[in-house]
Amino acid sequence: MTIKVSDHGVGTTATSYPSTGKRLQGAPAGVSPARLPALKRPASDTGVCEQAADTADGVPYDRLPINYSEVEFLTSAHAIRQLPPADYPEIAFAGRSNVGKSSLMNRLLNRKGLVKVSAKPGKTQSLNYFTVDKALYLVDLPGYGYAKVPQAVKGLWQGLISDYIENRDTLCCVVVIIDIRHPLKGLDLELVNWLRETVTPYLLVYTKLDKITRGQRQTHAASLDAGLGIAPSERLLFSAQTGEGKEELIARLAGFITKT
Repeated sequence: MTIKVSDHGVGTTATSYPSTGKRLQGAPAGVSPARLPALKRPASDTGVCEQAADTADGVPYDRLPINYSEVEFLTSAHAIRQLPPADYPEIAFAGRSNVGKSSLMNRLLNRKGLVKVSAKPGKTQSLNYFTVDKALYLVDLPGYGYAKVPQAVKGLWQGLISDYIENRDTLCCVVVIIDIRHPLKGLDLELVNWLRETVTPYLLVYTKLDKITRGQRQTHAASLDAGLGIAPSERLLFSAQTGEGKEELIARLAGFITKT
């Protein structure tokens, strides 16, 4: 993966990828297997993503509902060597600076202020890990696309983050958060295309639903769908303010971490 960094943020250059030999299994309900393989880097025939264990406290993952309210901050990693042990499946959250990623995660976790909102866009420079229900890691990735951050910060997407996404075997899904109010941004499309090329499972979430009228929802969502080349069933709508879409998000995430 080669990442192009400019004053407008981070993007991907056209890169040819060798065959990965990754075996695809059934994608979560509503997700096209052709676009969104449910398997990242299988080491065996046992699961959706490679995990350190098949169970959490002795309970198989496919029978274990995740309690997202049972959460605690674990660590901030500024380098790959600082990542915690790969004890649990991981869900990462990515989005442009100011897209409302922290607000979405706080709503999902039923907490206010647990996932910190940066005082300045682009300030977050680490992979922030949260342990959920002693069964799952949620990973808050640095925002991208903010022109005023230093070049060194933009370079995170050339090193730390791209290494993490491409090589972390326990990463089961990247949640890509997009602001429904605006037309599709080039960097969001480039991120999604990179995830497709690297056979990385992802889930598209159009957020800030409460900021537009109900009449605008369908039009705005359809425009983003067309730009990304997806069907409505391949994304969900979300509001951190009202909580709309939260239960669907939890159900979709379960499809990525369920053992099969």
